[in-house]
Amino acid sequence: MTMHRPGRPGDLPPAEILWARWALAAVLRARTEDEDRGVRRIGTWIDGSGLHLDDCGCTWWALKALGSGRYVLYGEDESSEVKWHEPPVDMLAGGPDWLPRETLRDLLDGWQLGCVYWYENGAWARAPYPETLEDDGLDCGISRFAVREEFLRELELAASDAAELVAAAEEYRLEPRALEELAGRTPAGADLDLPAVHRALDLAGLDARTGTR
Repeated sequence: MTMHRPGRPGDLPPAEILWARWALAAVLRARTEDEDRGVRRIGTWIDGSGLHLDDCGCTWWALKALGSGRYVLYGEDESSEVKWHEPPVDMLAGGPDWLPRETLRDLLDGWQLGCVYWYENGAWARAPYPETLEDDGLDCGISRFAVREEFLRELELAASDAAELVAAAEEYRLEPRALEELAGRTPAGADLDLPAVHRALDLAGLDARTGTR
């Protein structure tokens, strides 16, 4: 899979798959000491508001599940040219009424937003871009989750472990036992904070017991 610059809605996998991959990364990286650090965090994590990625430098992103098969993806990578483009690009043009517009408007007013994509009825969409726009940051920011081969490398696990966990996550049948077994048999797994991992898994909804998003 190749992602375009600027991104196209078809570059993204179905939102449920994107959620599953991103959530799996958040689950595997969950740490008890990070849970009470407040608003500003670094890394990949999940909380009650959705999924987050922030390197406290060049890229930050959020993916939120809004119910009824609706999702919104927004954020910024330093490669994005959207907010600097002339004439200005309205990132919310054509967006549905259910978008969290107050949140997005606050980010826009603070010059903190690089692009917005939304998902409904099984398809991604975004505002139209002018032909002169060269990049919106989607590739650099989200390819780590959108492109399966990149995501498998992102997990930094043995190939067989990564493939097994990703398949279970994408099918929403990831059981706590699988993560406990990983913790017991691999050096990478030994670093898992299992209590935090279990809490994050409940939030992620990847376990068949809690149902799919």
